[in-house]
Amino acid sequence: MELHWGPSGLCGVDEAGRGPLAGPVVAAAVMLDPARPIDGLRDSKKLSAAARERLAEEIRTRSAAWCVAEASVDEIDRLNILHATMLAMQRAVAGLQRPPDDVWVDGNRCPDWAWRSQAVVKGDDKVAAIAAASILAKTSRDQFMCALHEQYPAYGFSRHMGYGTAAHLAALRAYGACPQHRRSFAPVKLVLDQATLF
Repeated sequence: MELHWGPSGLCGVDEAGRGPLAGPVVAAAVMLDPARPIDGLRDSKKLSAAARERLAEEIRTRSAAWCVAEASVDEIDRLNILHATMLAMQRAVAGLQRPPDDVWVDGNRCPDWAWRSQAVVKGDDKVAAIAAASILAKTSRDQFMCALHEQYPAYGFSRHMGYGTAAHLAALRAYGACPQHRRSFAPVKLVLDQATLF
């Protein structure tokens, strides 16, 4: 399916990492250059890891502007995941090398910001700039989680990227939470609450 390129000056925004039990939530903002098209853009979840990495490099070198930003685990626990996601998106758009004319955000809501914007449900499967943002956000967050795996190998972060798999939950019960676990998320909170009972 051919992705929509949108108007000139369009910035696409997407995030990665709302659901995991550990690590930051990461957002990316991308303004594509119509004179330098990138083949193969699509929702990052529908691409292999190798394809995502290859496309991420193309996006960084061929886009008119791009920025990746995050909200930390502390911010997620303090603000809640929705507000932390909106904060990461604000930081990504604010960090662009040039201001966008329009901002299209994947999902059903936009942050409260000054840019003219609209939410696009399943935008990462419809709009080229949002697909590019989804790829940058996903690859950037995966790199963070793989680095975190080197620091805390017992949790298997490089395999599940912080999502609540059976292996991750078993490691949480066995070892407790590390500093990058989201204390406000129910499975982590449950493990910490149980630990205080003994």
